[in-house]
Amino acid sequence: MNRMMILIVAAWLGVATASAQEWAKARLEKSPRHLEWVKVKHGNREVNCFIAYPEVKDKATAIVVIHEIFGLSDWVRGVADQLAEAGYIAIAPDLLSGTAPAAVGTAELGGDDAVRKAISSLPSDQITSDLNAVVDYVAKRPPATARWPVGGFCWGGGQTFRLATNNKNMRAAFAFYGTGPDKEEDIARINCSVYGFYGGNDERVNATIPKSDRADEEGREDLRACDLRRRRPRFHARRRSPDANEPNKKAREEAWKRLKDLLKEDLGLAPLDCPRRVKPLRECCAS
Repeated sequence: MNRMMILIVAAWLGVATASAQEWAKARLEKSPRHLEWVKVKHGNREVNCFIAYPEVKDKATAIVVIHEIFGLSDWVRGVADQLAEAGYIAIAPDLLSGTAPAAVGTAELGGDDAVRKAISSLPSDQITSDLNAVVDYVAKRPPATARWPVGGFCWGGGQTFRLATNNKNMRAAFAFYGTGPDKEEDIARINCSVYGFYGGNDERVNATIPKSDRADEEGREDLRACDLRRRRPRFHARRRSPDANEPNKKAREEAWKRLKDLLKEDLGLAPLDCPRRVKPLRECCAS
């Protein structure tokens, strides 16, 4: 049976445009972990991917990180590195691979406006095929275990939801301020836990939550919806950047801890700390 979980969190790692990511690039350059680029080939496509490896001897769980509308930026690569720091193999595909004149990807498109325009033109089937190929690739890597969750941000959060409707083998989905499917039949195809992280005053995205949270209507006994209320503003702030304010920093730290706890819980590495049945989402986040 499908499991759907909605967490209301102001923000966790933050979003920054490519022009404001020197701090993210500097952090990557200081990383002690093994970072590399690989090309994932399928059909006539070649997807450039950034991989960060944890400093562990045993096999590790691989996580696919889907970038936001600004493409595969230094910030997104930094997210992968932070996940590797937490003990996971993190792979971040550049879904804009092949769209630039040099057939490389995000870095060659020349700025955020061009990147957003290119992303809006990506065929949905191509995105799905690219992500499925990346999943197949990382799942077969010798250091990786057979379990592979997926997480994405904004545009990537929506694609995380969408991949869950198209790939029955996904272990878990973590959608950060991403919109869920519009059609009931798409939601019905989801075969894994979906954890939604949403910002307090992002009304456009938050308006889509009721479509995703259908457990009270369907009587799903395995729904887990923890009561983390909407209490922080400005989920889109750059919470890991040097100029982040204290509320955003605190929100990011809380959500980052929650993500790591959920990864351990859903992957069977720690006991579940959420009740099997809780109040419907609209009651949980009424305040």
